[in-house]
Amino acid sequence: MMSGQQFRPVVATKRQPLRPNKSFSSSSSLVWSSSSTVGSEHEHVQHNRWRSIGIFVVLFSGGLLLMTFVFSQFPDIEKHHWDHIKLPRSLDDAKDLGRVLSHYGQSHYFSVLLLVVCTYIFLQSFAIPGSIFLSILSGFLFSFPVALFLVCFCSAAGATFCYCLSALIGVGLVKKHFPDKVASWRQQVAKHRDNMLSYIVFLRITPFLPNWFINIASPLLNIPINIFFFGTFIGVAPPSILFIQAGKTLYKLTTTGDITSWKSMLFLAISAAISLLPVLFKKAMRKKLE
Repeated sequence: MMSGQQFRPVVATKRQPLRPNKSFSSSSSLVWSSSSTVGSEHEHVQHNRWRSIGIFVVLFSGGLLLMTFVFSQFPDIEKHHWDHIKLPRSLDDAKDLGRVLSHYGQSHYFSVLLLVVCTYIFLQSFAIPGSIFLSILSGFLFSFPVALFLVCFCSAAGATFCYCLSALIGVGLVKKHFPDKVASWRQQVAKHRDNMLSYIVFLRITPFLPNWFINIASPLLNIPINIFFFGTFIGVAPPSILFIQAGKTLYKLTTTGDITSWKSMLFLAISAAISLLPVLFKKAMRKKLE
């Protein structure tokens, strides 16, 4: 007999299955998704980098092949002239090359012309230094009208190709390496959006921005390619006139500094002022209409 306590049978309770911790699983899934996102972004960046390098190599190689083809159409060159067939890096190199090209230009004018055009566009397209010496050489080898049109066209065509190359593979590099410069120029472009042609002409005449930076940053700032081309074509004319005139007296030059004088600086200043006349005229007309 049990004392006054009532007997209660022990009933086995069913063990509840362990439930996963929702907060833990959600946080782990977030970590997994974020890590996979970072990984995919890294792979995407790497893919774009190799793609850009591949495109650049193909285009650069294509330019070299074209140059090789043009040079292969050149007449047979005498042995003692071979040492002077190279891209001019100094005024002495330009003089030696000018002497050689002048010799062959008498009987193979169009071959020499085509060689200068292709070389000039190639240098401008890939921002390779040396185009100033080719401008001087053009003045030495050709008549003034031909030399001026050649330099303006080659500068515009090469700069436009550089523009397209930057738009295709260089936008990320420009943002990464020149963020402050791009941000500063973006503000200026916004101010002159209604007068973009005059603005590009002005920039090409003046030394406020290097030409190579204008070429690679313009597509990033949505400057229309047609305005970019014609602005470059017109804008490079005034400084090119100075180099072409210097080419007429190539063998009297001792340094490129001989080209710059107070007269040449005054000429460029007047040219820059003239490039702003359409803007001033447009503003005056707008005020009149208002």
